[in-house]
Amino acid sequence: MTVLTQSPARPESGGPPGGGRRLVEMVLRARELSILGALVLLVLGTTIANPRFMSGQGLKDIFLNASILVLLAVGQSMVVVTRNIDLSVGSVVGLVAFTAGKYASGGDRNVVLVVLVGVGIGLLCGLVNGLLVSFCRVPALVVTLGTLYVIQGLDYRIAHGQQIGAADLPASLLSLGNDGILGVPYLPIITVLVMLAVGYYLRSYSSGREYYAIGSSPEAAMLAGVPIRRRVLTAYLVSGALAGLAGVLWLARFGTVVADAANGWELKVVSAVVVGGVAITGGVGTVYGAALGALLLTTIGSVLVVLKVNSFWQDAITGVLLLLAISVDRLLALRVTRALKQRSLASAAHRAAAPESGARKNREGRS
Repeated sequence: MTVLTQSPARPESGGPPGGGRRLVEMVLRARELSILGALVLLVLGTTIANPRFMSGQGLKDIFLNASILVLLAVGQSMVVVTRNIDLSVGSVVGLVAFTAGKYASGGDRNVVLVVLVGVGIGLLCGLVNGLLVSFCRVPALVVTLGTLYVIQGLDYRIAHGQQIGAADLPASLLSLGNDGILGVPYLPIITVLVMLAVGYYLRSYSSGREYYAIGSSPEAAMLAGVPIRRRVLTAYLVSGALAGLAGVLWLARFGTVVADAANGWELKVVSAVVVGGVAITGGVGTVYGAALGALLLTTIGSVLVVLKVNSFWQDAITGVLLLLAISVDRLLALRVTRALKQRSLASAAHRAAAPESGARKNREGRS
């Protein structure tokens, strides 16, 4: 997971050109539809076994529980698309949840200020990761694993065995995590808006397509003039900012926070992203697929609770899905590469045949 230096020129867009791009997009849509189909079958099967699973409160709980994971998966997707990884997001959530909680419990704080404090801390963590990966060219796995432990240690040092309780927090902050508009909770609304904004940017802007170009081939992206360092740094900043926002939402959702909040969630986030069709090798995937992956994993956890199955099986099922997703990614990548080669050979043969056909017609016309 190394990063190359940037070049002055800049391409109009990244990714496979023409028919190749359409083929890749068709494959991605197929992956997302398959995840959606699995999710629907899972919900229907559980509803048949326990009709209360589809109650209004049951659906509300699933979307509330999935919102924070989806938010983290959106930020992680931008990083993974560039052929990097961010293992520090879980520890950032824990640090922000406790720090923002201490700030909010100091008085009747405005909820916007609490959110800004959380996002600012997340941005600072993302900046450290991004600078070390993009400009110092340290492998992303090493950097983010190191910052994971550093941030966890800092969190324990700040907490010092203390706990933030719901009684210490302002009502406006708690309402952010539990109330809603017309029966729809605020958390899913915020998550969907962020997901749509990031997804639209990555798909519709040339600078957004450059993230895919970096993940597909860093060498080609460098030669094409993509500002690799700047894009990778931006991806880590987005991931850190969304982790900071997720930390504030965690605080608002649960109210009570200790130093090890969201401990181990970095693996859940990576699993959701990969299960959602974002290739761990970079260059392929969408934030919508990552969101579906997060929703699928959250629903599996809720299903196991409803069916009174040992929680151990949730980790086992997550591991199986992760292995399947990586295997399918590899097989699809090989098939897409083979199809693109065949199209390229057919196109070259057609172009070679065109001049010969024209020359033959000219000779026939002169005779």
